[in-house]
Amino acid sequence: MTVHTSKQRHTHVKQLLSKMDPEVAASFTYKQRKALDKVINTRGWNNHKIDFRPTLALPFLPWSFYFVLLGGVNKRSLSSTERFTAALVFLTALTLVGLITLGLVMAILYLFKSWLGIDLFPNESLGIWDQFKALFK
Repeated sequence: MTVHTSKQRHTHVKQLLSKMDPEVAASFTYKQRKALDKVINTRGWNNHKIDFRPTLALPFLPWSFYFVLLGGVNKRSLSSTERFTAALVFLTALTLVGLITLGLVMAILYLFKSWLGIDLFPNESLGIWDQFKALFK
C-alpha cells in the first residue's frame, strides 16, 4: 500500500490541470481543486483480491519494466470487445476443463477395464495397468 505525501497529492492535481485548457484550469477555485484532490486520491476504487505488481529493473538500461496482475469482482460494465474476450476466455477454459476431465475419465475407465481383465484388443496394451500395479508393490 502506497502512502502519498501532500506534495505527491498536489502533483496529481497539477498534472490533471496541466492537460486542460489553461483558461479552464485557471477557473478552478481552491475548493474545487481540493475536491479534485480528494477524488483522485480515493483508493477505494482499486482494491483487488489479487494485486500483483512486480517490477523488473534490467542492468545497463535506464528503464525498469513492470507488469500487473489484478483479480477480483468486476463492478463496471463491459464494452462489446471486453464481452467478446470474456466469452472467448470462458469457452477456452471450459474446453480445457472438459478435455482434462475427459482424459481423467478415460484413464479411470481404462484402469477399471484392465482390473476386470477385459481385453478389447488381444496382444495390445498401453502398459498403464502394469505401471499402476507397480505403484502398489
